[in-house]
Amino acid sequence: MTNVPVTIYAEMTPNPSVMKFVANKVLNAGSPVDFTSSSDVSTSPLAAKLLNFPFVEGVFVANNYVSVTKSHQIEWDMVMTELREFVRDFINDGGAVLTEVVIRETATASTPSAEALNVATCEIDQKIIDALDEYIRPAVESDGGSIDFKSFVDGKVNVVLRGACSGCPSSTVTLKQGIEGLLKKLVPEVTEVVSEAL
Repeated sequence: MTNVPVTIYAEMTPNPSVMKFVANKVLNAGSPVDFTSSSDVSTSPLAAKLLNFPFVEGVFVANNYVSVTKSHQIEWDMVMTELREFVRDFINDGGAVLTEVVIRETATASTPSAEALNVATCEIDQKIIDALDEYIRPAVESDGGSIDFKSFVDGKVNVVLRGACSGCPSSTVTLKQGIEGLLKKLVPEVTEVVSEAL
């Protein structure tokens, strides 16, 4: 059986600083992972190599794509082809995208300070998570980002935006007009949706 070569195509995202590089295979079977120059990149040889480019500020690895955040000092038309070919060649040469699947710890009663994302503690939480999974997450992921449920308190839903959505100029409008409006219709207990840092 012969291995099918990996192909990569570049796709713009709503965030002008982020380009999505999509593969014809799964790159990360686990939860999406963010890397920056200050991150521990030991779990992603690909992210470590990409962050060596002087204009790369962040790398987001999801199911079948890698989103790259560039600095504002350079335009995509100057580096897009180079990055696309680099990602393609790195994978085709046997380079590992991730050395292990990164699994986020979920908070338990014994570790209340652990970061909990997409964990339901009540029926309303589960309704919100289900709505995010069915109606919102696919659209956000198609734009090169990720949305995760963090908490629901007194009508307010706290979410975490990552990847292309983090720092995107249109994310506030999307959050308030799109996500908040939809969640209010689907889960009447919701009065507001806000984004928090991870």
